[in-house]
Amino acid sequence: MSASLRVIPPGSAVGVLGSGQLGRMFAIAARRMGYRVHTLSPESDTPTGQVADLEVRADYEDLDAVGAFASGVSVVTFEFENVSAAAVAAAASRAPVRPSGEVLHVCQQRLREKSFLRAAGLPVSDFVAVRSPDELARGLLRVGAPAILKTAAFGYDGKGQAKVASLAEAETAFAAVGGQECILEAFVPFEREVSVVAARGEDGAFAHFGVIENVHARHILDVSVAPASLEPRLAAEAVDLARAVLERLEVVGVLCVEMFVAPGGRLLINELAPRPHNSGHLTFDAAVTSQFEQQLRAVVGLPLGSTELLRPAAMANLLGDLWAAGEPDWVRACAFPEVKLHLYGKAQARRGRKMGHLTAMAPTAAEARARVLAARAALVTP
Repeated sequence: MSASLRVIPPGSAVGVLGSGQLGRMFAIAARRMGYRVHTLSPESDTPTGQVADLEVRADYEDLDAVGAFASGVSVVTFEFENVSAAAVAAAASRAPVRPSGEVLHVCQQRLREKSFLRAAGLPVSDFVAVRSPDELARGLLRVGAPAILKTAAFGYDGKGQAKVASLAEAETAFAAVGGQECILEAFVPFEREVSVVAARGEDGAFAHFGVIENVHARHILDVSVAPASLEPRLAAEAVDLARAVLERLEVVGVLCVEMFVAPGGRLLINELAPRPHNSGHLTFDAAVTSQFEQQLRAVVGLPLGSTELLRPAAMANLLGDLWAAGEPDWVRACAFPEVKLHLYGKAQARRGRKMGHLTAMAPTAAEARARVLAARAALVTP
């Protein structure tokens, strides 16, 4: 690492905008390395706040509060992307923001994101902008039906999107997503979904955690397995695509590139997340350096750590649905000695809400997947 780059040393305070489970795991990694963590969000007693040194309750649009928060730290990072440009600017006026506001600007809005990727020559499905039912009808004629209609902003875990099977459904589909600016994407009959979580330092250093295979249920990530079952050529191509994204965005921090494996072994980039990602949670237990420690290393200017996978691993999300019949049976899950339990400290369990996850390691990825699913099933087995 160049001696000209300023390292923010242990003992310094790192600010996190956002206070969910990603911030919680980041805070655990940062505190282990001797850093203080401050978090700001509109809530209190949050997953991040429970383990941070300081929890500030303020709205992201309270620019004075955001500026004051940034004045108390040496660097600011994110644990989710729905922070306004004005809030990022307020923070950046007082402390370095990593990744930058420009990265956040691209990744927090689907039209900007897909337009950036297409302009960079990176593979994406065909898409058009949609602002009315008439534009939706014209878009369907271009990209074909069925297609996926998504709100341009503030969508995650399947929220703000609808499948459009025919022209006759255009008006109903547009109303279903709130009648706001949208992106219409060609439907991809993908064979599987994969992701690459990667990091880039201020000096341009690049590190990745390989290709992770993901399975979704109800549009929410259900299980992730590493390493993914991909032929070496395709795995190398996925990593190359991730590197191209991080370099062209000049990311300083961690970013996840979600991709579809389309028929014929084609990779298409689906979404970007400019932060640690749910699919990378297994790195907390299974990699030499977790995605959260890597985020810290990148934003404070330390050399990136080894991303070596210690053993094949699998992660299973724990949604609030598991609490429907009462408290899950933690003893039964923890009876699996190869399984790690992570709970996020959320007081109220709701259907579809991410309350925690399990990670399992094993000699093979298939065995790790079987173990983590068995442990999750044991939580509610009478």
